[in-house]
Amino acid sequence: MLVLAVDTTTSGGSVALLEDETLLGEVDVESAATHSARLLRSVDFLLGTQGRDVREVDAFAVAAGPGSFTGIRIGLGAVKALAFASAKPVAPVSTLLALAVKLSSGGARLVCPLLDAKKGEIYAGLFEARRSGLADVIPQGAYGPDAFFAQLPPRRIISFAGSGLAAYRAKLLSYAGDKARFPRRSPFIAAEVARIGRGMILEGQGVGAAGLEPIYFRRSQAEETCRS
Repeated sequence: MLVLAVDTTTSGGSVALLEDETLLGEVDVESAATHSARLLRSVDFLLGTQGRDVREVDAFAVAAGPGSFTGIRIGLGAVKALAFASAKPVAPVSTLLALAVKLSSGGARLVCPLLDAKKGEIYAGLFEARRSGLADVIPQGAYGPDAFFAQLPPRRIISFAGSGLAAYRAKLLSYAGDKARFPRRSPFIAAEVARIGRGMILEGQGVGAAGLEPIYFRRSQAEETCRS
């Protein structure tokens, strides 16, 4: 199975190409250019380096959120168009789960991805690595930082990563103290999205283009304005 994966949920976008369990390549871009300006060029470049055509792709995977509302829409829009044109299935993957998989790859037992959700909130979840895979300990969602950090289990080592650390590291340390770990990890997650997405497709959890929906956890600013 050839899977093309896309992540545009944060400022660093990435695309990956996975064949069965083998990662063929990943293009990671951190630049001032918008995702809309670079995404399809990255896809074309990646496929070209492998001598592949997008028509050979068997399934797509996309980081469906949470993250930047604009970035989510760009990624989902591009993948939805590709999936619609090819009638191939899509796996909508949680950005937090993909970050958690990346964190746990270093052997950490408890992992906690944190994304800055703005407006004084974070997108977060706590996961535990078990033999069967990652299990939710604290459900993924949008939280006030204090409300989330207060739920962290005391006296257990937890590995953290994500954009939320830049804004809330000091507050996090007031709760987790010396049990907090901050392993160095690349912020690019398309490879993880591809692997998670492949598993979802094999388990029948893929959707058609028309059924692809974002994972927001809260309303966008535009929706909030419309409701006010």
